[in-house]
Amino acid sequence: MQIKSRACGAYGTNCYIITIHDKELIIDPGMEATSWVLRNVHHPIAILNTHGHFDHVWSNAELSAQLNIPIYAPVDDCFMLEDDPFGQGTPPSYANVKVVGDESFDIEGICVKFFHFPGHTPGCSAILIDNTLFSGDFIFKNSIGRYDFPYSNADQMRQSLEKFLKIDADWKIFPGHGESTTLKVEQQNVPYWFNFL
Repeated sequence: MQIKSRACGAYGTNCYIITIHDKELIIDPGMEATSWVLRNVHHPIAILNTHGHFDHVWSNAELSAQLNIPIYAPVDDCFMLEDDPFGQGTPPSYANVKVVGDESFDIEGICVKFFHFPGHTPGCSAILIDNTLFSGDFIFKNSIGRYDFPYSNADQMRQSLEKFLKIDADWKIFPGHGESTTLKVEQQNVPYWFNFL
């Protein structure tokens, strides 16, 4: 598996291109992601959203139309793709596949598993591909996602962190902002954040 990434837009949102067997998955194409993605894909097969915030989905519609590929997004965040609830002027996009909870998919022979970790948003999820977790805005290096936004929920964040602590694996983590980390490292950091929830 090859991973390309670029921090896009004013919020430095990481857009990822995952290449497996000469096929590409695009994760969280945010603001100003389109031209970079188009330069770096040859056989794209899907767009995957970790959650619905505008800085992660801004280029969904443009890329989906130009590349003729489906969008997978958590069902509980689809209203953010469609309705621009924060008034940011986000181009509307529509998920072809609305992901429910912890759901796995075979996308042209590539196994993709969504883990539902609500709290940052109602549908906030992390996406596992080949022992690598793309954590969106749920887990960052030495930090967690904010839970004080509209539609955020501190109680759900606590429950999601408890679920995260129960995962027994040694995965790399590539977050929605900032540097990569590992699951084991962040499991050690998580208990600190319970003091604030």
